[in-house]
Amino acid sequence: MKTAFLFSGQGAQYNGMGKELYQQEKIVRETFEEASDLLGFSMEELCFEDNERLNETKYTQPAILTVSTAFFRVLTEKGYSPDAVAGLSLGEYTALVASGALPFNEAVPLVHQRGQFMSEAAPTGSGKMVAVMNTAAEVIEDCCQQAAEIGIVSPANYNTPQQIVIGGEVAAVEKVEELLQAAGTKRLIPLNVSGPFHTALLEPASRRLKEVLETIAFAKMQIPVISNTTAKVMPQDEIVSLLTKQVMSPVRFSDSIATLKELGISRVIEIGPGKMLTGFMKKIDRSLATSHVEDVKSLADTLHFLN
Repeated sequence: MKTAFLFSGQGAQYNGMGKELYQQEKIVRETFEEASDLLGFSMEELCFEDNERLNETKYTQPAILTVSTAFFRVLTEKGYSPDAVAGLSLGEYTALVASGALPFNEAVPLVHQRGQFMSEAAPTGSGKMVAVMNTAAEVIEDCCQQAAEIGIVSPANYNTPQQIVIGGEVAAVEKVEELLQAAGTKRLIPLNVSGPFHTALLEPASRRLKEVLETIAFAKMQIPVISNTTAKVMPQDEIVSLLTKQVMSPVRFSDSIATLKELGISRVIEIGPGKMLTGFMKKIDRSLATSHVEDVKSLADTLHFLN
């Protein structure tokens, strides 16, 4: 039976994430210490104590990467490894760590910089993101094209067949909302996010990120990684170009799950804070068995699930 590990993206963070397994598992404590040493601030304080920084993109991203990698290491230590990996947006970096392509000690400062670049390209309040429910992708894409006359707007996340997130400049996004309502869309949910990520507004961040990515020597992937941008297996020689595009291109999560099925995957473990991806999975394909790891109970349940 083939298993894929999926890694959480930005938005899954919460105060206290990782604390139970930090207290229980030595490898989790070691991972947190390694991240703290690399960044020059306490990862334990960031994740476990009430603070505003956890929701600032440049802190959110290394925090989620650290927590998710720590949980991945717990499973590895217990003898479990995936047949394929994927992640939602930021989670793609954890997937690359899990694949052996990106060392953790390079991934942590990399995503800290990525978060900085993203927040500077699209400061909080600079745009808008809206989840469009139960509307065909073609209708959403057509409305975005019409509204593009007044500003940047496009699909940003193809999460499930029933949920596609659009993002961009406020006026353009609001025009799309009007067009969608006229086309019969009943549910539009404004999202409380840091910025309109995975849209052309992130082009300055993409340029700056490319310069940093080109300084990293990516090792050979030991496990297939599914690219957010193409929803296909990421070729080794395209890691830098795909990560450069990813920050300003839509995340094709739903199609990525179809690719995992083509690879023979029949069960999926979500690793990291929250259960957002598990929720998406139930909307995408109920034939795939799912579990997740984020605390002591879910770890025990997952170990039972894998046996």
